[in-house]
Amino acid sequence: MNNIQLANTIKTLCKSKKITVKSLLENCSINRNFMYDLEKKAQAPSADKLEAIADYLDCSVDFLLGRTDKPEVNR
Repeated sequence: MNNIQLANTIKTLCKSKKITVKSLLENCSINRNFMYDLEKKAQAPSADKLEAIADYLDCSVDFLLGRTDKPEVNR
């Protein structure tokens, strides 16, 4: 998956959960420029950031990365 797809997945999940991307980033202590960097600068996100986003959105990192179409976390 490329960064634009990842950004779109994050935005779609936020919209479906009725939260803003801004609030997601604030609650995960991620810089507000994260989405811009992801989309425009093609910076790869760290595992820590992906984990924080997945935890906040209650989905798996694999779902965020497009490796599965099931958002459930296997615990």
